[in-house]
Amino acid sequence: MVRKVLVEDGGQIAEIYNYYILNTTVTFEEQELSETQMKERIEKISSSFPYLVFEENGIILGYAYATEWRVRSAYRYSVESSVYVHKDVHGKGIGKQLYTELLNQLKAKRIHAVIGGIVLPNPISISLHEKFGFIKVAQFKEVGFKYHQWLDVGYWELLFNN
Repeated sequence: MVRKVLVEDGGQIAEIYNYYILNTTVTFEEQELSETQMKERIEKISSSFPYLVFEENGIILGYAYATEWRVRSAYRYSVESSVYVHKDVHGKGIGKQLYTELLNQLKAKRIHAVIGGIVLPNPISISLHEKFGFIKVAQFKEVGFKYHQWLDVGYWELLFNN
């Protein structure tokens, strides 16, 4: 079931995200987050933007949210989206369900542009974004350095006609 995040979800969300911090290059964060830090992020983000979780039998298996794209006022109709699924449940449609609801809520908020930043390579994330109609619009070479390697970031964009 997809539902709105609760601050109390912070511990389970931190566990999901910390796996990616410590074991992958899909995020450029390098220090794991505490439950308290994640709860603070949840409070800040969910006060302005949709933040959703996929829960099954009381266990959070994934989450998705949108954040401000840039701080200047003219960017107010653009957001950056993120989705993370528990490492053990990839390929079960959880990311798709989360993104479906997230994009519906963003459209209802009259958001015009949704931007997904993807550390490359990441065929799973690229596939998910492109299934929803995101189009690759940019790639920045070697903008991140993690695990002794330079990493590229690609940007995919989805425009709503509202």
